[in-house]
Amino acid sequence: MKKNNYSYIGIAFIILLFGILFVPKIIDRIQNGDVVRDESRSDFASEKKGKSSDLAFIEVDGAPKKVPSFSFTDQNGKTITNEDYVGKVYVVEFFFTTCPTICPRMSKNLVQVQNTFKDFENFGVASFTINPAYDTVEVLKEYAAQYGISNPNWHLMTGDRDEIYELSNEGFNLYSAEEESAAGGFEHSGNFALIDKNGFIRSRKDEYGNPIIYYRGIASEEEKIDEDGAPQEISALKEDIKKLLDE
Repeated sequence: MKKNNYSYIGIAFIILLFGILFVPKIIDRIQNGDVVRDESRSDFASEKKGKSSDLAFIEVDGAPKKVPSFSFTDQNGKTITNEDYVGKVYVVEFFFTTCPTICPRMSKNLVQVQNTFKDFENFGVASFTINPAYDTVEVLKEYAAQYGISNPNWHLMTGDRDEIYELSNEGFNLYSAEEESAAGGFEHSGNFALIDKNGFIRSRKDEYGNPIIYYRGIASEEEKIDEDGAPQEISALKEDIKKLLDE
């Protein structure tokens, strides 16, 4: 019993010594703001600041595909780069102002999307002309006025032809090409790419769990289907923009 008593006394002495030496330091750190709740947990809370959505990341060689660096001039004569879109959810398209076929329909659909998110300062559109020789700053500005483009984050961009085609075909894999036999002299994809706030290409998944990658941009919500009988995807695009805005 005496041996046990000595053990208890020893333990009590250690606890007392700990209190004398360390408790005042802990109190002092708390008062000075040096101790915060995060010291006792991982970064999980900071990772959950936004509500993650169910949209897929488009992967290339096993890594999420990010928007490549670019620098072009918009309809206001301002230099716009990919950095101007950081922190924003935006839609990407390739077009040209003299397009006699799908571009007017795509533009009208994007204006409708613009109007749906008119109250969101972190939503935008990136439109790249594939006919930069004709689509000057002045031409793009007139086109923007014609279609009612009012979102300050909607930049219609022109610049070096080769850089634009590289961005289209390699950066986004959205087909663009000069083609004399095509209406208007150019061919291009009628699809839109959706980009999240961190610059990653995102999309919803199909019924088999695979990302659809791009959104068909030609048929309107009112038309419901396109010439090939495929359902319109503007409604899906709007839904998924909202999801990324909420992330």
